[in-house]
Amino acid sequence: MKKLKTTLLSSAALLTFATGLSAQELTVWDWKSGDPATFGYFDAAKEAFEAANPGATVKFVVQPHDQYYTLLGTALTSGEGPDVVLVHGGAKTQSRAEALVNLTDKAENFSGVEAFSDGAGNVFALPITIQGFAVYYNKDLYEAAGLDRDAAPSSYEELAAACEAIIAKGDVPCFALGNKQGFGGEFFVSQIATSTFTDEDYAAWVAGELSWTDPKVRQIVELWVDGNERGWFNEGANSIAKFMDEYEMFMRSEAAHTVGLLSDVAHWKQFEEFLGEGNVGVFAYPNPDAEVARLPFGGGIGWAVPKAGENQELAMSLVEILADAERQAIFAVETGALPANTEVDTSKLSSEALARALELMASAPGASPHALLNPAVLEEWKRQSQSLLNGDTTVDAAVEAMEVARKANM
Repeated sequence: MKKLKTTLLSSAALLTFATGLSAQELTVWDWKSGDPATFGYFDAAKEAFEAANPGATVKFVVQPHDQYYTLLGTALTSGEGPDVVLVHGGAKTQSRAEALVNLTDKAENFSGVEAFSDGAGNVFALPITIQGFAVYYNKDLYEAAGLDRDAAPSSYEELAAACEAIIAKGDVPCFALGNKQGFGGEFFVSQIATSTFTDEDYAAWVAGELSWTDPKVRQIVELWVDGNERGWFNEGANSIAKFMDEYEMFMRSEAAHTVGLLSDVAHWKQFEEFLGEGNVGVFAYPNPDAEVARLPFGGGIGWAVPKAGENQELAMSLVEILADAERQAIFAVETGALPANTEVDTSKLSSEALARALELMASAPGASPHALLNPAVLEEWKRQSQSLLNGDTTVDAAVEAMEVARKANM
């Protein structure tokens, strides 16, 4: 006679058995959940999801940011990857759209969804932040150089005059610049193009049909070189990482300006914590051919569901919670990031610098040109931006190289 085997069940297992559910664990990949500043956001999302889905649990797995997309690419190809993934807007999402679940029907009340969409308007990730690039300046250093601390440059001529005064003072460079990975040059693309691109230019840019010989595009290269030749940037920029060496340089008052972000790092909140709230000014990088300088922005980071996941319904439920107004409000207050969910109350995010950034966003087109660029072409520009700073190439040669890359990737 066979012995009856008994097992002591935990209360959680009993609940699972009683409700007829099988225990399921969702695995989430990201590079944020290990940051103490985001603990409240992730804890709140996990608690809300597990309360709404008895028997289901969430495991956040932090991946190294510098290897993230290599690891993600391998996981998506193998079909054995995570259930939910954090992704950047632009090419990082768009180039992987075929491997991600279509979330268009869940994308109402979000800004910046264009960065997570394909050409047909299908949305493949729900954004949680707005990303953009603003010029931040140190008001004390302006005053020390004999400038009006509250008069941010609104034209290229005014920016040039401010830089000349700062350089003449001799204490610090005009701009902190880190271009070790080409990010300085990458951000510069969006700063210049945003103020001059028309809707037709944007469409041609995305399609790879806008030539680098076009005056609006060639100007990106010319102004990059112009700033370098004027001595605006610190020495050795190609050996300095933008994250976070450039920004630490700015926060130590070792440069008058930096091109910072609007998301959750290197932004108004972090700079104000180091320099003081009344000491941080904001403006959009002026373009000599544009009457108004516009601030480039679009969707920053968002949550996506791989098609290969075995628990897609649960995964989509988790993404909705991670991106809802309640959780985004927590993320915004904790990190200072601008939330993509339009139902979030941003009244608690109050500062002079933030208020100015929001004003500048009101006149922007809502898309960052560099994020819409073909990934291979963008990588070529990063290389050319470094060569231009080193004096190893010319504007003409760089434009020619960019044309070769553009035509090869149309």
